[in-house]
Amino acid sequence: MKRIENSTSRQVTFSKRRNGILKKAYELSVLCDAEVSVIIFSQKGRLYEFSSSIMQKTIERYRKYGKGGETNTFQSEGYMQQMEQEAEMTAKKIEELEKSQKKLLGRGLDSCSFEEVREIEKQLILSLTRIRERKALLFKEQKEKLIEKGKLLIEENKKLSAKCGTKPWEQEGIEAEGGIMSLCSQSRQGSDIQTELFIGLSCS
Repeated sequence: MKRIENSTSRQVTFSKRRNGILKKAYELSVLCDAEVSVIIFSQKGRLYEFSSSIMQKTIERYRKYGKGGETNTFQSEGYMQQMEQEAEMTAKKIEELEKSQKKLLGRGLDSCSFEEVREIEKQLILSLTRIRERKALLFKEQKEKLIEKGKLLIEENKKLSAKCGTKPWEQEGIEAEGGIMSLCSQSRQGSDIQTELFIGLSCS
């Protein structure tokens, strides 16, 4: 017996045998008046279960009377301790991140040394550089879209003029395209001004 390689055949076999197991568990609980519980997790993590009683009570009964009851209890306690340690470490990391965020926003700097302040400054400069690079890329994409839209409008104007038997307003079309370029240039200048950030003191 080995794992079925074909995923479709594996899923079909899983569905058939899963239903068979759940059916047998139900029949056993009814015919023999037994307390039966079945828990099945699929490969994708979906839960399938059957219990002739309350599932949680059956699990607690198993932990209490099972052969490995004491071992299971010990493992559960160890697992809880591990989870508590992980939760404590996570809380410390969150606290450190919150302190770091406050410092990047210019708060809580009284306890920082000169070297720490310089390191924060470097981080801010690096972040600002990345933000400006991203902004430049978005601006470029927006400008290209506007230019392309302007060209489409000019072509549409020519087609409509041809249908109406009038001369297209080529001059106005050129001005429209130039207006798009001018608008993009103004938008970029205004955007650059808004993202300027003063860091440190200027040297005289």
